[in-house]
Formats: sequence, C-alpha cells, structure tokens
Amino acid sequence: MKKKILAAAGTSVLAALVFAAAPPAPPRAPLGLPTASWPADNPYSPEKVALGKILYFDKRLSADDTVSCATCHDPKSGFTDGAAVSTGIRGQKGGRSAPTVINRAWSLNQFWDGRASSLEAQAIGPIANPIEMGNSYPAVVARLNSIEGYKPLFKAAFGDETIDITRVAKAIATFERTVVSGDSPYDRWKAGQTKAMSPAAIRGLHVFQKAECDACHEGANFTSNMYSNIGVGIAAKETDLGRYGITKDDAEWGAFKTPTLRDIEHTAPYMHDGSLKTLEEVVDYYDKGGTPNKNLDRHVKARKLGAEEKADLVAFLRALSGKGWQDITAPSSFPQ
Repeated sequence: MKKKILAAAGTSVLAALVFAAAPPAPPRAPLGLPTASWPADNPYSPEKVALGKILYFDKRLSADDTVSCATCHDPKSGFTDGAAVSTGIRGQKGGRSAPTVINRAWSLNQFWDGRASSLEAQAIGPIANPIEMGNSYPAVVARLNSIEGYKPLFKAAFGDETIDITRVAKAIATFERTVVSGDSPYDRWKAGQTKAMSPAAIRGLHVFQKAECDACHEGANFTSNMYSNIGVGIAAKETDLGRYGITKDDAEWGAFKTPTLRDIEHTAPYMHDGSLKTLEEVVDYYDKGGTPNKNLDRHVKARKLGAEEKADLVAFLRALSGKGWQDITAPSSFPQ
C-alpha cells in the first residue's frame, strides 16, 4: 500500500514538473482566423509581450525622444496614424502611408514593398530610418542599458538581463503578434448566425465576389500577401515603384503588398500613398478600372457597378470590423 502511495505521489510531482516546464500557450485566435504560427526562435511568452508593449510605446527608442512605434501605429487610429503619410523626427514626412499592425501575425513579408522578411525585421526597421525614428541600433541598445528599470523586464522575457537589438526586435514582434482582429459580423454570420450581418452586407459579399475583389483579398485574413499594381500613384511626378525597387523584377513594377481588409473602416486613408480618404472612394477607384499603366493587374478593370451595389460593398467591408485590438492601450508609465 505504501509503495502505491509513493508511486502516485511521484507521478504527481513529475506531472507538476512537466507542466511547469511547458511553454505558455499563446492566446487563442479569434473567431474566423486560424491558429497563428510563432517562430521557433521567438516563441510566445506573456513576459515578452509585456516587454514588447512597453518598447512599442517608448519614445526613447527614437533619436530625440519624440517618436515611438505607436506614433505611426496608434491603437486610437486602428494601429495606423490616420494620415496620408507618416511624420517622423523633426517633422519629417515619409513617402508612404503607415499600414496597420492589426493581424500581422498572419502576414508574410512586411512593409508595402515586402522588404522585411519577418515581423522581427520590420519591428526595428523604423528605428534606424533617418526619416522615422532617426536612431542607430548601438545607440538604442546603449540607451536601454542605461535605464535600470528595463533590466528585470529583459530578464523576465529572455532569462537574463542582456539587452541587444535582436531581443528588442523579438519583444516588439511578439507584442505585435497579439494585435488581432476577428469575431466580426462576417465571422459570426459565416459561423451560422444568420442575422449577424445586415442584408446590405450580405448583398455586398456577393458584389465582392462578383467584382473579383477576392482574387487578391482572399482567405481568412482577406489578403493574398502578394503584390499587385493597381495604378495608384503611377502618374505622380516621382513614381513610387513599390516592390520593383526591392526585386528589380519587371513583373513587380509599380506593385504593392495587398493589405488585409480586416477593420478596414478604421484605417483610413487608403492605399500606399494615402490618396483615397474613404471606402467609397476606394470602391469608385476600382470600379473605374484603376489607373492604366504597363503593368496593371489583370483583375483591375472597369466593373460598372450600380450605386446600390457600391453601397452594399461598403457595408460588407464594414462588416469585417472585429474585436481584440481595441483593448490595447498605452502603458501608464515606463521603466526608469
């Protein structure tokens, strides 16, 4: 009898040790989205999310303490900045609109031109950009090392107090992967809640499919993660050639990454140059067939939709607004 009790106790202790050693499970994906993949070299942990969130909002990562990641990707503006182009240190203007951080966990290459191969690479790109945060990686690491309050946070997230740019990238990227949107009226309607979407939005879904919007805005996150030339900005005095500037591939001349349509109503203005202010303007732009050029995507062509069809399409786009990201707010204080 004594041996049986000891054996049972030993099993219990072993189970407890295994449970304690198991990595914490990431948050569940919201309704409508698949389970997100986490990099093998940067697994989820709540401590890393907590550190990444503080770094994301900390303006001390910029050269003059005026710009943080949240300056251009603000929760109050759907994790964008609501501007046609973003403003960096010393009031400098960038050349492109800030894309939303929402649902980056399901994205592939980052930035409008896909120049960053991972969210980790994207997370620190603006730090060293002279127009955005205007800093250098060594200067940022030195600054963070000078702030005693950061050391226990890095230790909690990574196991020791070492601060380097790779850990900064991993922490910010881990936080960004928790900025999600799902459980929208569309998701609930698709799950069988027949009244979750309005009749106009349901009609708009049919227009969305009829007009081949889903050729590029496909799948659970409503993006192919690929690049298309839709003619936006092609007639500008200094044309932004998008993906071509990275790959030099003629097939990607004037092409930009297809953004997610999740929470699109909250991320105006639209397009890589912020040139379209409303969803109605976006629908009109596509309906006319974009701006003709030598590499216009074959799916971009005049549709001649009626006024009601356009209104229904906008209603459907608004039905893609979900839940999750609205709960994220800036920290009340920062490490000292």
